[in-house]
Amino acid sequence: MSTPDDPLFSEEQLEAARILFARPATFMMGAVAIDGLPAPDLPEVAFAGRSNVGKSSLINALVGHHRLARASNEPGRTREVNFFLLDDRLRLVDLPGYGWAKASKGVVKKFQNLGRDYLRGRPNLKRAYLLIDARHGLKDVDKEPMDAFDKAAVSYQIILTKSDKMKPHEVAAVTARTEAAIAKRPAAFPRVLATSSEKGLGLPELRAEIAAACEIDLAPGAI
Repeated sequence: MSTPDDPLFSEEQLEAARILFARPATFMMGAVAIDGLPAPDLPEVAFAGRSNVGKSSLINALVGHHRLARASNEPGRTREVNFFLLDDRLRLVDLPGYGWAKASKGVVKKFQNLGRDYLRGRPNLKRAYLLIDARHGLKDVDKEPMDAFDKAAVSYQIILTKSDKMKPHEVAAVTARTEAAIAKRPAAFPRVLATSSEKGLGLPELRAEIAAACEIDLAPGAI
């Protein structure tokens, strides 16, 4: 983990990332089959996580739009691969959720397979972000997507959500436990980032992480 004396990114880089994510962001399309994906002509980062972990809220908070990605009280509403275009430079991709309580096994398998097909066949995918509720930490159900990332050799980073619901020392503890749990996973990015969509915690760093993963220059004046 970084410390105030050893930050992940400089203030200039964080500001450049903020400017990037303040640029126009639009819903591009939702795909229900692998042959319906857009051309792989822009860098992409993908977001995955259990139902109700806060994927839509995080995507909306990153770009400063309240309604870009639709949230729902119904678990597992995201049953497509949804693409959002940011500044005509990169795409944010919302993968189908997992852990549906009300969906049939056949429906669950169909959309989980769509997510796996996306991971295996997307050459422009720069990184996946696996969202984990900080209050609960990694669960057995999270091992399946991590196994899929490892098998597809897709770099992925664990993002803890809803960290504002916990005390700082509790967030530090769950972050350390999570980093230890993924230490031997071949495709896992070693740094775990704690965030809060509601309070904005960790979002400047996550924006910079995404820009760096997509090889977007964060030097002053480059954005």
